[in-house]
Amino acid sequence: MRARAARVNFIRGSTYNEGMKNALALLAVLFITSAVHAQSSTETTLYKTVAALDQKLFHAYNTCDLKTLDVMVADDLEFYHDQTGLAVGKQPFLEAIRNNICGKVTRELVSASLEVHPLKTYGAVEIGVHRFLHPNDPTNPPGEGKFVMLWQQKGDVWKLTRVISYDHGQAK
Repeated sequence: MRARAARVNFIRGSTYNEGMKNALALLAVLFITSAVHAQSSTETTLYKTVAALDQKLFHAYNTCDLKTLDVMVADDLEFYHDQTGLAVGKQPFLEAIRNNICGKVTRELVSASLEVHPLKTYGAVEIGVHRFLHPNDPTNPPGEGKFVMLWQQKGDVWKLTRVISYDHGQAK
């Protein structure tokens, strides 16, 4: 009887439970890792959509196409910048582009850095690194910074609603 009780206690005991907990934890980590990898895969429709939005937005930025920027940016845009602080609203954003960017700075996406992740019932978050060039001032070295952008989808329309641009410095 004691041998049977010992076997039951071993099966129900902490050694068995700890092993199961560890196995379940490992399975959870593997599942989450594969889900995150799948979401940022360059093959997803969401990734391709946001990459195209980024390309369109920054083509307008680089060519001073304020009409396209006006259409792509939400009226209540919040733009957080590590060097200039917070700017709220579409008009301050467009004025900053007109006064500080047009004809002075161009932006390139460091393509291998791009990540896109879904935001359920909202749209997507875009994360990456971008490089800034000064085509009319060859003495000014290229700069680089990181960014996080939130894209809101309403029907078929996507708008840029939040931007965090940070860790600016010389390009690496």
